[in-house]
Amino acid sequence: MQLSSLNRGQLGHPGLRVNAEQVPLSLRSREAMTKTTTCVYHFLVLNWYIFLNYHIPQIGRNEEKLREFHDGGRSKYLTLLNLLLQAIFFGVACLDDVLKRVIGRKDIKFVTSFRDLLFTTMAFPISTFVFLVFWTLFHYDRSLVYPKGLDDFFPAWVNHAMHTSIFPFSLFETILRPHHYPSKKLGLTLLGAFNFAYIIRILWRYVQTGNWVYPVFDSLSPLGIIIFFSAAYILVAGIYLFGEKINHWKWGAIAKPQMKKN
Repeated sequence: MQLSSLNRGQLGHPGLRVNAEQVPLSLRSREAMTKTTTCVYHFLVLNWYIFLNYHIPQIGRNEEKLREFHDGGRSKYLTLLNLLLQAIFFGVACLDDVLKRVIGRKDIKFVTSFRDLLFTTMAFPISTFVFLVFWTLFHYDRSLVYPKGLDDFFPAWVNHAMHTSIFPFSLFETILRPHHYPSKKLGLTLLGAFNFAYIIRILWRYVQTGNWVYPVFDSLSPLGIIIFFSAAYILVAGIYLFGEKINHWKWGAIAKPQMKKN
């Protein structure tokens, strides 16, 4: 049993009070080690994502073959948007860690709530979605999502940094600490709003240039594109619900949603 769960469970019980001195030293040491590990992990991953967000947009900037990649900015690629999203999340997580240590409180209400909302509704579902969809299409027919010519500019490690490492980082975050999920209605609404905004971005880009962001759309009819977008939302919504199950399985009562009603 962790110190956090012991304090929350027992302090909330009528007539039962627990002071730090009453908790075994081994539990307090384990709690301190967990906090340190979490803080270091967040700091290291944040710097990794900062590096990727700086380095990847610089690749082949002056190459004619990569003009389409750089034209229109990072907002047209879900992969690059996800890298930016992960950097923002781990930045907020680091801020939360630092403030808790400086102020000496278990929760910094606004920062902690925003951290959990950002992770549960966007960072975990979107990173997992990018990982699953990219590698599924890549192994089916890589030309649909990542043409072979890109290998001349993007080394294998960059490809895996963009599309592989994002999943274990998010999964480890789920296991490392509990996250309070919002109501399903709010969570799925926020996720749907992001999904809708990105679809509008893709369609707007097509109207402007006549080119699809991803080659897979060239092979689909208008009805096929609608089905693809619908299936994508169903998948990412399923990932959201799956993340909630993992969170509850690992942390139990500590990770009960802040709002129980749907």
